[in-house]
Amino acid sequence: MRPQPKPVLDGDAFDRFRASIEPEWIEQALAATGTATVRKRRLPAEQVIWLVLGMALQRDRSIADVVASLDLALPGKSPWLAPSASVQARARLGAEPLEWLFGRCSETWAHGAAREESWRGLAVYGVDGTTLRVPDTAESREHFGGQSGRWDGASGYPLARAVTLMALRSHLLAAMRFGPYTSDERVYAAQLWPLVPNQSLCIVDRLFLAADTLIGLREGGEGRHWLTRATKRSKWTEVERLGEGDWLVEMEVSREARRKNRELPRVWRLRAIRYCRPGFQPQTLLTSLTDAKQFPASEIVALYHERWELELGFSEVKRVMLQREEAIRSKSPRMVEQELWAIGLAYNLVRLEMRRIAREAGVPAVRISFKRALMLIEHEWHWSNVTRSPGTIPKHLRTLSEDVLHFVLPPRRERTYPRAVKIKMSNYPRNRPRVVAN
Repeated sequence: MRPQPKPVLDGDAFDRFRASIEPEWIEQALAATGTATVRKRRLPAEQVIWLVLGMALQRDRSIADVVASLDLALPGKSPWLAPSASVQARARLGAEPLEWLFGRCSETWAHGAAREESWRGLAVYGVDGTTLRVPDTAESREHFGGQSGRWDGASGYPLARAVTLMALRSHLLAAMRFGPYTSDERVYAAQLWPLVPNQSLCIVDRLFLAADTLIGLREGGEGRHWLTRATKRSKWTEVERLGEGDWLVEMEVSREARRKNRELPRVWRLRAIRYCRPGFQPQTLLTSLTDAKQFPASEIVALYHERWELELGFSEVKRVMLQREEAIRSKSPRMVEQELWAIGLAYNLVRLEMRRIAREAGVPAVRISFKRALMLIEHEWHWSNVTRSPGTIPKHLRTLSEDVLHFVLPPRRERTYPRAVKIKMSNYPRNRPRVVAN
C-alpha cells in the first residue's frame, strides 16, 4: 500500500532556504574582508552577495534579470538599474566575502552532516579534482592556462582546476581550492589537509597515493585516516596476514620524496585489501586503517565505492546547475574566483534543503533528486511576488508538489559499465588557438 504523502515544503520553506545563511554571517563576511558599503548605493554589498548567488542558481537568466527578480536595487530616480551598475558592484565586492562566507557556512553544514552520518566513529569525506571552462579571454587564458599538446593546439577554453573536500554522505562541500589548470591537483589538495577534521576518513583517488601526500594528511591531526586504490606500479612487502586477501604491508618511500621532505620515514606501514567485483579485474585498496578488528575489510571495500559520490556531485554542478554550458559567466580571473565561490555556496544551499527533505522522507540524502530540488528553488525564486524589503527572497511558496515522494529517487542498482568512448569526435576542423613555439 502506497504510504500517505506528507507536505515536503510549506509556506516557510523558502524562508528556510534564505535563512540558512545567517544575516550576521553576511555582515561578518563584509566586515572581515573590508568590503562593507559605506556610501549609499543603488546596489549595496550585501545585495551583491545575493546577486552572485542568484547568478549561480539561475544559470539561464541574465544578470539584469536576476537583479530584477530579487528586487535587489534600492529605490532611485529610475526604476531600472543600468547594466554597468551590477558589473561595477561585483567588481567592488570582489571574491573575498564569498570565500569567507563559503568557509563559514561549510564549516557549520558539512562537518555537522559528516559527524551525523559517520562510519565506525569516523566522519567520511572525499577529495578529488575537476575542471571548469571559463570564457576565452586573453587575461583568463594567461592566468588559468589549459590543456596543451592535444589536437595540435591549446584547449578550446581556459580551464580552472578545482579540488574539493566533500562530506560524501550528504554531498555538502566542506572546503574547496581552485586556480590555474597548470597546477597539479595535489598542490590544491595539500591546502585542504589542514581543514580535514580529526576522527575522520578521507577517500581519495589513486593519483594521491604518495607518501608525502598521505603521511601529511595522517599526521596533521588525531585519528585522521585515508583510503585509496593501489596503482599497477605500487609495490610493497607483506608484513602480516590479517585475513583472506587482507595484509599489513610496508612500502618504501622514494629517495626523491625524502630529499624534498627529510621528515619522511624510509618505509611506511599500511594495510592492503584485495577484492574482486563481478565484471572487473581484481583490485587492491590501500589504507591507514590497520586495525582489522575495528575496521573489517568487507566494510572498507563497500565504503571505498562511496568515493563516486564526489563524481556525482561534480555532475550535479556541471550538468544541472550550469546546464552544460560551454563556460561559466565571468570573464576576468578575479570575477571567475568570485563566481566559483558562489557556485559552491549555492550548491551547498540546495543540498542543505535536500537534507531537510530527506529527513521528512526517511531516506538518505543521496536518494533525493538534486534536479527536482533545484527546479523547485528556481521556480519559486522566479514566480513569487517580491513584496518585502529589498534583497530578500520571497516568503510565499507555492510548492511544485506536496508529496515528499516526488523528490525521492529509486534505490540505486549495482551496475557495471566498462569505460568506453560513447560519442565520436566531430569530423569538422577544430577551431583552437595554435601553440606557437618561442
